[in-house]
Amino acid sequence: MARAADAVRPRLARFARATGPRVTRFARATAPRLTRITGPKTWQYTAGAATAGLALAAGVVTAAGPWDSTGQRTAERDRAVALDHTGGADHGHGAGASGTAPGSPRPAPSAGAVLTGLGGTGTPGGVKAAPGAGNLADLLDPLLKDDPALGGHRAAAVVDLNTGKRLYGLDSDAALIPASTTKIATATAALTAMGPDHRLTTRTALEPDTGELVLVGGGDPTLTAREEAHGLASLRTLAEKTAAALKKRDVRKVTLSYDTTLYAGPDLHPIGVNENLARVTALMADEGRTDDSTSGPAPRVPDPADAAARTFADLLKQHGITASPPGPSKATGRATTLATVSSPPLSALVERMLTNSDNDLAEALARHTAVATGKRADFAGAGAAVTARLKQLGLPVDGARFHDGSGLDRTDLITADLLTALLTEAADPARPQLRAVLTGLPVAHFTGTMAGRYTDGAAGLVRAKTGTLTGVNTLAGTVPTPDGRLLAFAFLANATTDPYSAQTTLDRAATALAQP
Repeated sequence: MARAADAVRPRLARFARATGPRVTRFARATAPRLTRITGPKTWQYTAGAATAGLALAAGVVTAAGPWDSTGQRTAERDRAVALDHTGGADHGHGAGASGTAPGSPRPAPSAGAVLTGLGGTGTPGGVKAAPGAGNLADLLDPLLKDDPALGGHRAAAVVDLNTGKRLYGLDSDAALIPASTTKIATATAALTAMGPDHRLTTRTALEPDTGELVLVGGGDPTLTAREEAHGLASLRTLAEKTAAALKKRDVRKVTLSYDTTLYAGPDLHPIGVNENLARVTALMADEGRTDDSTSGPAPRVPDPADAAARTFADLLKQHGITASPPGPSKATGRATTLATVSSPPLSALVERMLTNSDNDLAEALARHTAVATGKRADFAGAGAAVTARLKQLGLPVDGARFHDGSGLDRTDLITADLLTALLTEAADPARPQLRAVLTGLPVAHFTGTMAGRYTDGAAGLVRAKTGTLTGVNTLAGTVPTPDGRLLAFAFLANATTDPYSAQTTLDRAATALAQP
């Protein structure tokens, strides 16, 4: 624990300098609420502590990304360092065993873990009974059933993750357009098909006697050509290692080709050319983005594989290797692998996909699920592979249709029952390989696609995957109750006409689950 504290201290110090004004604004905003906490109401302290702790933890997430090489959220790992410290973590500013240094503020409460409430660990005194179905109907019906903001078709389910019991349902078996909540299914299928430690590998191969160098795409959209790789597979490193291997063979000039045959079928998503994702190909660098962004919509190059290969040729030249203009090819079984670079583990990729709603990663992971299970690695094969993996888990797939991995396809269909079943499966202690499905969920008001939502109320408590298309608003995730239970919920609304009003209603419904 002491070593872990030393390791995170410099990062937290940098965060404190960079985000002091943000924390100050947060403190001012929450001060009235905190001063009202005078009685022994455990839920009030728990909610306040989780939110205040995340105000600090959010900076670590921002600085290092909400995922790391172990697939566990950095903020929650840091919290574990101080689980036994009264009042929360002191983040290295205390006076050792004697307590807080004179004149220093009290240690900030730490962020609650993703699985607070499971196994009775979330509430002092033990876990209480789950809220009754009647009480939830009183809370949720006025929002989910009666509010016209949710359009003509809506469905919902709430499940107690401790027991798997459904506590609330509204047409929960109706298959509706899920938008990006589809990524929860994609993540679950990929993790079960390949395991959380699987990595995506890009390599170079030299064909014997021809001097042809083949850049073989491994289906890693996070492969980066930027100078700072930040833990991702680096095209620059691959070029350096390849050049060194070529020089050992006294080769200074090559015919460069690139191999994208890991995937099959059309590379253009049914929505057509769109800034929300690149063409789906086994070789790309930085998701084919033409700007310096790392998430969200952005202009994309028309041919990501060709662009990556041309960049690779330029990088080889910097190391003394001259390459011809690249063209498509396929590495033969006789080719010798010269160098490889690999992605972070699949658990980390899943977290990144869910937190940022990364469509390129979602399509890649769906295709890798197809490859791993012997299906054709195209849109249809990927959808069939996801369905088959979920069916193998015993999940309720009736009515579900997967035509892509990202949820951008409006012909995708998912039920609220399936979404909550996926979250329940990920929370099962017997399936630790699925834990990234929960740890990757965006945190309300702090990370990813939830950063701009929940400015009060359930900030830091709701953790959910968002979904938005024209006329579609969805939300699925987890929330702790005041008495220490952890609930999974799924809310789907189709045929909405005002996306902001629909989103607000869904947020209010999730917040209601966290209220006393």
